[in-house]
Amino acid sequence: QVQLVEYGGGLVQAGGSLRLSCAASGRTLNYYAVSWFRQAPGKEREFVAAITRSAGSTYYADAMKGRFTISRDNAKNTVYLQMNSLKPEDTAVYYCAARLPGPGWGGSYYIALKYEYWGQGTQVTVSS
Repeated sequence: QVQLVEYGGGLVQAGGSLRLSCAASGRTLNYYAVSWFRQAPGKEREFVAAITRSAGSTYYADAMKGRFTISRDNAKNTVYLQMNSLKPEDTAVYYCAARLPGPGWGGSYYIALKYEYWGQGTQVTVSS
């Protein structure tokens, strides 16, 4: 099993930047594909970005393309989410999640129910 902890959330003005970290313990994160999701009050949890085990491929929700960058450092057992040009609508609790990739990964990386392991979340608040 792997345990995930998110860091780096906070309060930022619109147009600003934050970098979130997802640190893993237990089993090495190298085995897992990792994604970021977010959930705003009263809304469904939504996909933000995903990265494969080797970081060979990344995927983004349309609203995040060009503003957010997901990356990983397997030596540090950590995945990052660099968020630039933040908007008030980016305000949410951000979660990292991990799963063992397998058949169908390419068609399901954005589905929260497919992920086995979750962090506790970190709050990101963007003021206007």
